Amino acid sequence: MNTTKALGQMLVGSLLRTAALRFARQEAFYCVPTGRRVSFAQANTRCNQLANALAALGLRKGDCVAFLSTNRLEMAEIYFALAKTGLVGMPLNYRLAPVEMVALVREVGAVALLSERRFAEAAGVLRAELPGLRTVVAFGEGEGAQGVLDYETLLAGAHGSEPVAEVDEGDPFYFNLTSGTTGLPKCYRISHYNNSTLFNMLNAFDMARQDVVLTVFPMYGRVGFCWLASGLMYGHRNVITNFDAGETLRLIASEQVTMTNLVPTMGAMLLARPELEHTDLRSLRGVIFAGSLLPASIRDDIAARVCPRIYEYYGMQESATLVASTPEDRARRPDSVGQPILFAEVRIVDAEGRDLPAGETGAVIGRSPGTVTSYFNNPEKTAETFRDGWLHTGDLGRLDDEGYLYISGRLKDVIVTGGQNVHAGEVEEAILRNPAVADCAVIGLPDPLWGESVTAVVVAAEGAAVDSEAIVQWCRRSLAGFKTPKKVIVQSEPLPRTPTGKVQKFLLVARYDPKAAPSTT
Repeated sequence: MNTTKALGQMLVGSLLRTAALRFARQEAFYCVPTGRRVSFAQANTRCNQLANALAALGLRKGDCVAFLSTNRLEMAEIYFALAKTGLVGMPLNYRLAPVEMVALVREVGAVALLSERRFAEAAGVLRAELPGLRTVVAFGEGEGAQGVLDYETLLAGAHGSEPVAEVDEGDPFYFNLTSGTTGLPKCYRISHYNNSTLFNMLNAFDMARQDVVLTVFPMYGRVGFCWLASGLMYGHRNVITNFDAGETLRLIASEQVTMTNLVPTMGAMLLARPELEHTDLRSLRGVIFAGSLLPASIRDDIAARVCPRIYEYYGMQESATLVASTPEDRARRPDSVGQPILFAEVRIVDAEGRDLPAGETGAVIGRSPGTVTSYFNNPEKTAETFRDGWLHTGDLGRLDDEGYLYISGRLKDVIVTGGQNVHAGEVEEAILRNPAVADCAVIGLPDPLWGESVTAVVVAAEGAAVDSEAIVQWCRRSLAGFKTPKKVIVQSEPLPRTPTGKVQKFLLVARYDPKAAPSTT
């Protein structure tokens, strides 16, 4: 007897099926771009129709289906239709160049593509370059293309009963990509089990049926999917749209949003909107931040002007959430990113992998039920990142005697100048306290005397003028001389960031050090 199957399994497809029974007539999703609102029961029926339509086209368990879309209801339907049938998804970042998409789709061996019509050009390139894409389906506004099936026509011709498929919790659910902070993103597979354990994180945010969640995180990433699944677990309403600061404020007021998840850059954009002071945001009970470390200046302004209750969580795409910080945690440990969530473990180790005592800084390693165990077709990076059952995050940090985690920077984000180690994150935090600075990144550039020179790339706040020498003097107030930037570069355009808000410093190094070649790892 298979004891595991006798006890039942944690399957993503069952989340929607169960939600359709528990919360049948309640509104599940409001898709702002299309104006469509659907109940949990309606969402389940449409997902079943899509699943059965794909099966009728000859797609079988284990086949890979790529999909390309902005945040809209069809993205949710695709995720859960694939989950119900054992198909493996490959959500594509629509910001990638078509040639990059071709490489990814070829690597995972996708046999079908579901694409929003606004990306017809990219879909055309994929069809031309990849003859293995035997099925192409389009949805959304725009003209049809020859040989491309219409999404709504497919659904209309399929029945809405639950699809019949043998799916195991260890089966792959979809491929995802790392953030790409050091170069090209790495690909990995997430299982049904990895994603069915999201409640471990969501419990830290006190989610409830009466919540209204605004999902503006890109839904092609792991965080975006998390908030789709949250509604199915707790029965709350989900407002789906693409991030725009003004639209976000309007929707919070009109839809009575209670929770939203932002990256710090999004938070800064909200703060810059002139209508912020006149928008009724009283429905908000919390704002959740992730993607990159939240500067204290943005955190304090959000708490004062948007919502006093700030949540934060920390982890990697590969690890899922490891620790979370609640407003109560923030009051006690304002500089910490929180304590480990349920079933997650975090350690601080030295270069030999030995545990360090509380208060000492070292490498952050962790694991949780959401952690994957390898990269796809990349044994070298797998061996580097996944060791002895632990995921090595690449971050530097420390734990205090109560298990609160403090992040001080990246292991590889250390600048060695004149034999001294400078953590870029410490310098960035000091610069971001300057009210004239909207954003900054600190990098090391080659220097014939110092080895590397501490270099700050700064973006001025709206309406402010930033003087390089003034920034240097500002840093000298709180930083040692060797940590103070030897050069400050003021640029007018935003810093290059990944979709989750992390600065792509390798692009800055390539720009400001002509001898440097962009990393491809």
